[in-house]
Amino acid sequence: MLLIDILRLLLETAASLLTFCLLLRALMQWVRIHPSNPLSPFIFSMTDWLVKPLRKGVPGYGGIDWASIFGAFVVSFVLHIILVLVTVGLGNGGPGVGSLITLTIPIAIFWVLRNVAYLLMGIVLIQVVLSWVNPFSPIASILNELSRPFLEPLRRVLPTVGNVDLSPLAFFLILQIIMMVLQSLMPGF
Repeated sequence: MLLIDILRLLLETAASLLTFCLLLRALMQWVRIHPSNPLSPFIFSMTDWLVKPLRKGVPGYGGIDWASIFGAFVVSFVLHIILVLVTVGLGNGGPGVGSLITLTIPIAIFWVLRNVAYLLMGIVLIQVVLSWVNPFSPIASILNELSRPFLEPLRRVLPTVGNVDLSPLAFFLILQIIMMVLQSLMPGF
C-alpha cells in the first residue's frame, strides 16, 4: 500500500502542476495578458504539447481558450483512470471500462473545478502578500491583472476599511462556500 500511496502522490502532483499551468494559460488568455510577460514562456513550454493539438478540434470562443480548459479535464480524467486501475485493477474485480469512464467523468470535472479554486486562491493570496511586501515586483502587475475580474466586482460593493481592501477576504469566503457545495455534491472526495 505504501508504494501505491507514493505513486498516487507523484501522479497527483505531476497532474496538478500540469492542470494549474493549463488553467493559468486559459486565464491569461481570458484577461489578455501579453505573451511577453515573464510567466508566459514557462506556461507555454509546459502546455504547448497538449494545447496545440487540441486547438484543431476545440477552438477558442468568447475570448476563452477552451482547448486549455479541455486539456485540464483530459489530464484529470486520465489521472483518475490511472489511479483507479492502479488501486483496484481491472483484472481484480475492478469496474468495467464503461462504468469506469462513466464514474470518472464527474470526478474529473470536480477535480478541475477544485484546481480552479485553488489556482485563484493562490493568485489572490500571492497578490495580497506582494502588495504589502513588494508592490513593484514584475509579477505583481500580472497577478493584479489575473485577479482583477474576480476582485473588481467585490471592490465595488465592499468599502475599504482603514485603506485595507477587504475584497480578497470576501473572495476567499465565496470560494470556500463554493468548494463546500461542490464537496457536498461529491461525497468521499
